[in-house]
Amino acid sequence: MKSKSNSFFWPSFTDLMTSLFFIMLVLYVLTYVKMKYQQKATQEQLDKIKQITSAVKALDTNYFHYDAQFKRYSLTKAIHYASESAVIDPADTAYLRQVGHSISSLINTLKEKYKGQDISYIVIIEGMASRDQFIKNFQLSYDRAQSIRVLWITRHIHFDSAICELQISGSGTEGVGRDMQDEKKNQRILIQIVPKIGDLAGN
Repeated sequence: MKSKSNSFFWPSFTDLMTSLFFIMLVLYVLTYVKMKYQQKATQEQLDKIKQITSAVKALDTNYFHYDAQFKRYSLTKAIHYASESAVIDPADTAYLRQVGHSISSLINTLKEKYKGQDISYIVIIEGMASRDQFIKNFQLSYDRAQSIRVLWITRHIHFDSAICELQISGSGTEGVGRDMQDEKKNQRILIQIVPKIGDLAGN
């Protein structure tokens, strides 16, 4: 009786092991295929992000140049303010107006190029101040950035609010990329354009 029982047990055990092997094999294949698909999707999204970031760099070289040291774009003309002042030099008005038009044009171009995708942009105007005895340098730096916004508004320069946000900031006597040789050169503004990239799945 024992021998008969064993003869049934081993074929059943073999069948069970064979079934488990095929189940594990199928799960492995499914997992591998899923991982390869996710890897492909991730790489495609990464390529899209790089493409969008590069597109933002298509700034008019008449007004922007790339600063390799701080990995950002700076104005081709240094916009400086008088000490303790947030008043734009009249000699810089026309140039800054063209800068505004240039950015607005780029935003409109990007809107059409990436139409229907979850992408928006932030235009950041950062004011700076020199390290001196003036106690309101942080407010002053903000006011300097604000002066650019006011100039653009009065010249009817606007950015499409559907995809672009204008941010005004003041870094005072701090911030990255300050001139360490001549503090007066820090009485200036910086303008940056940053893409905000949402869900790129399916694009």
